[in-house]
Amino acid sequence: MAGSKKLERNLYESERNFRLLVEGITDYAIYMLDPEGHVANWNKGAERIKGYKAKEIVGQHFSRFYTPEDRAAGRPRKALETARKEKHFLAEGWRVRKDGTRFFASVVIDPIYEKRRLVGFAKITRDITERQNALTELLKSESQFKTLVGGVTDYALYMLDPNGIVANWNAGGERIKGYSAAEIVGQHFSRFYTPVDQAAGKPARALGIAVETGHYEEEGWRVRKDGSFFWASVVIDPIRNDAGELIGFAKITRDISERKAAEERLSAMQRQLAESQKFDALGQLTGGVAHDFNNLLMIISGSIHAIRKEVAGEKALRALQSIDRASQRAASLTRQLLTFARRQSVQPQSIKLSERLESLRDVLSSGLGSAVSLTIDVADDVWNIVVDPGEFETALLNLVINARDAMPDGGTLTIAAKNLPDKNQVAISVEDTGVGIPDDIAAKVFDPFFTTKAVGKGTGLGLSQVHGFAHQAGGTIALKSVLGSGTTITMCLPKATTQAMNGKGQVSLKGSGTVLLVEDNPEVANVSTGLLEQLGYAVRWATNASAALAELEKDGIDIVFSDVVMPGKMDGIALAKTIRRKKPEIPILLVTGYSASTKEIGLQFPILRKPYQLHELSRELQKLALN
Repeated sequence: MAGSKKLERNLYESERNFRLLVEGITDYAIYMLDPEGHVANWNKGAERIKGYKAKEIVGQHFSRFYTPEDRAAGRPRKALETARKEKHFLAEGWRVRKDGTRFFASVVIDPIYEKRRLVGFAKITRDITERQNALTELLKSESQFKTLVGGVTDYALYMLDPNGIVANWNAGGERIKGYSAAEIVGQHFSRFYTPVDQAAGKPARALGIAVETGHYEEEGWRVRKDGSFFWASVVIDPIRNDAGELIGFAKITRDISERKAAEERLSAMQRQLAESQKFDALGQLTGGVAHDFNNLLMIISGSIHAIRKEVAGEKALRALQSIDRASQRAASLTRQLLTFARRQSVQPQSIKLSERLESLRDVLSSGLGSAVSLTIDVADDVWNIVVDPGEFETALLNLVINARDAMPDGGTLTIAAKNLPDKNQVAISVEDTGVGIPDDIAAKVFDPFFTTKAVGKGTGLGLSQVHGFAHQAGGTIALKSVLGSGTTITMCLPKATTQAMNGKGQVSLKGSGTVLLVEDNPEVANVSTGLLEQLGYAVRWATNASAALAELEKDGIDIVFSDVVMPGKMDGIALAKTIRRKKPEIPILLVTGYSASTKEIGLQFPILRKPYQLHELSRELQKLALN
């Protein structure tokens, strides 16, 4: 008996402890239902979670915890049936508290049998509203992120699997690369690379670098669906799970073709600026020495005329001719340098292109030789151009000679011209069928002293003169060449607004009257006086502008022949303008080896270039007399 009572007491204590345990739990609602679903007991967790006290809810049907829509759908009954049939029921859903508020619950229902007879159900409910809200916010955030990524059109944002297969695709990918998601998802991303990059293994190398360093970034050419290329900024980042395992790559591509084009334009402008600065520096250097150098040549060439009258021996005459040719060659080189530097003294006038080229045909043909045929294709309706005739002819001859040298086995040279109405210019092209020019050489052909010819075969100033002439005339020059097919050089020169000037006419080598020579260099003055006297003129000499004005007050001066560059406050141009105001009837001829200030005078005064020949001086003086 004692043993039986002890067992009963232990069982009672165990049940009591279990009941206290269950009733004391507050995080879970733990209670019993009878077979019909009525609440049989109630713990503190149920009171805290659902808001009912035990005396309020015991005996009530558990369906009142369900939402109206769930009750209407018969879900409480179905839950008990499922628990009875499957020995377990597990669900999550919205439930209702006493005060009508809702919470998200995790629900477990297990049937309870006694001697194989259903006596009720054990029901455990947990409030997981916070977890559900967090999950809802996470899903919402993910949805918003997908919407954001999907709506971005300026960037291609997509995922790759570890092997480089496209896993998803956004609107930016479709806009930039041309593929829809249906076309590209499941394809390897290497198809965006150029064939050259694919052959070089660049796609695999990009993923390898991303895995190894944690990031890959570059710019390069990529290919759209239609085969066109675009310049892309590419970023690839590896994606790993919590265990550190590679699960794919995030890839961002941006089309920066416009930025690259802008950078290239800026680079081209910077190169042009550097070229301009280089040309300007060379021009300043050239101009700085040209005046003195031409004065020296003037002394040499002018003295030749005086010596020739005194020398009779054949050897001496041959030596004199050699000196004369050398001085003329030196003068020609100086003119080419000045033309390249755009500092040559020019006298632009309107010329009819078709007539001028026809008059030069024999000269050009003789320069080409028999192996090269010359074609001149200039319609009669091509506009007149405004250029210095002598500089234009020199430029054209330089182009022809260079074209000839580019056709060692002969060929065809075509000189053509056409009007450019949108620019008010005439395009004059010289095209050959020669060997062509490589790109690296083409970039240098207009540089002074650059030549591909053998030593002694060229000075490297021919195309430099053409470049300088075109720009000084207010035009441009361009070169187009294909290796093995030939070269075309095109000068675009300004259209004339006046009719072409008449021919030069015949002038006499003899003149008369008194010339006021204004020259600060005594040696140059001495040579110039000798040349003027040979032409029959009387000469008065003034060393500067002030002395010249004083000499003019004495009257008896028929022509003023003045150097442009002189010491003192007044140079030759200022002197000429002063004389024009005071004595407009006196003709004025200016002479210069080089002066930047001659650009200002335009056609106001004729200019003779140093060093000049006797017949050139005679011609200019006779023109003044005829006017």
